[in-house]
Amino acid sequence: MLKVVMSFLIFLSSPNAFAHGISEASKKAMIEGGYLKYAWLGGEHMLTGYDHLLFLFGVIFFLTKFSDIVKFISIFTLGHSITLIGATFLGISANYLLVDAVIALSVCYKGFDNNQGFQKYFEMKKAPNLLMMVFIFGLIHGFGLSTRLQQLPLGEKGWPMLMRIVSFNIGVEAGQVLALSIMLILLSGIRKTDLFKRISRVSNDGLILAGFLLFLMQMHGYLHTSYPDEFGFSQDEHIHHHLDMDAAKENKHDNL
Repeated sequence: MLKVVMSFLIFLSSPNAFAHGISEASKKAMIEGGYLKYAWLGGEHMLTGYDHLLFLFGVIFFLTKFSDIVKFISIFTLGHSITLIGATFLGISANYLLVDAVIALSVCYKGFDNNQGFQKYFEMKKAPNLLMMVFIFGLIHGFGLSTRLQQLPLGEKGWPMLMRIVSFNIGVEAGQVLALSIMLILLSGIRKTDLFKRISRVSNDGLILAGFLLFLMQMHGYLHTSYPDEFGFSQDEHIHHHLDMDAAKENKHDNL
């Protein structure tokens, strides 16, 4: 296990570790992009958002009633829509790595909750109200999406800017529906089998571990970019170091 964690931490030093963001190509495409492009980017961002998808997987893991699924996903959607649209339009932002670190902790929380951690380790009769927690985490997830969206050229405040934000949000919702559909199909296929009972504990332990590793990744990225001198080189050397790393990878790929 120690070797796995150490390998993961070494991987964190690569800029490719933070692929869940807005690429330069996407930024350029959005300069003159229409509303459909913003919607497409929103869907793409959700489908590649491993932290969002892991949290959603945890939310629906034990839900069997369609009404419950609709209720929880609706409250999560409401939460992230409020902060995605509101924070972006008002220009409220924060360091996206820190926000994503909190999102990673939400994944840990859901896995811990699914394994009845509050009852087992804190001797609570029941966990905090799940609907309320999903709404709160929805607000945080939406703020994380907002920090990414604000990297795009949204223009001055007004109706066109609002429509770009709403288009992005519609794309996010479409991507979420697609991802949830796939998850529900997979879960429904094994939920009534003995295999599901055997893997439920392990799966949610896996959520906790994944969330913790994502938290380490985001915090490493924050420290790595905010305090480069503490990593043994100045900010100028820090940039050149990553350029050299990328060049070495390209040369290695060409030689294969």
